[in-house]
Amino acid sequence: MTVRVAVADDSVLVRRGITEVLDSCGLEVVAAVGTADALLQVARTEEIDAAVVDIRMPPTHSDEGLQAMESLRAAGSAAGVLLLSMYVSITAATRVLAAGRGTGYLLKERIADEDALARSVRTVAAGGSVVDPELVALLSAQRTTASALGSLSERERDVVRLMAEGRSNRGIAAALTVSGKTVETHIGHIMVKLGIDESDDDHRRVLAVLRWLEHGDSSETA
Repeated sequence: MTVRVAVADDSVLVRRGITEVLDSCGLEVVAAVGTADALLQVARTEEIDAAVVDIRMPPTHSDEGLQAMESLRAAGSAAGVLLLSMYVSITAATRVLAAGRGTGYLLKERIADEDALARSVRTVAAGGSVVDPELVALLSAQRTTASALGSLSERERDVVRLMAEGRSNRGIAAALTVSGKTVETHIGHIMVKLGIDESDDDHRRVLAVLRWLEHGDSSETA
């Protein structure tokens, strides 16, 4: 099924670049706009499966993209939202994931990696969550054994990192060269150690990633 995408970035060149990448990967860009307000208008008039949105847009160039994501959620939109940033921001990433299913945070440098960008858009469109690998690596380096995460084994940490990148169980199994059953076992242990109750709600994965973020250092890299 074709994934219908809206792109919002105040840079014409970036909008064109994202559009070309997504088109080449088989996704359908139905609109490319320069402001958060224009994106919200598109969402009201077009059926979209996902939006790729710059965090900083006019008029203040601060958090317009994040506000647009929150407005979409408040309006009941189920479209996935992938936020793009020039910088690593733990605060922004936490805010993105706190919005629930179908959200992601990616550095703009990933635009050059066509497969990574397209995979991330498809992930959020399907209701998954994505965190940029650079942010995951930063948080991993800042991890403290004083937290509940300190009880995770090295392999369980690997699984959480891959979950944060938006990988499915199958994707995690392929990355770690283990069986799907082994991945399920690791995830079960992770949920127990992080105190996340059993539930049919797939927000459990998002909660695990949020714990991973929350227990890291709150500093940001500009």
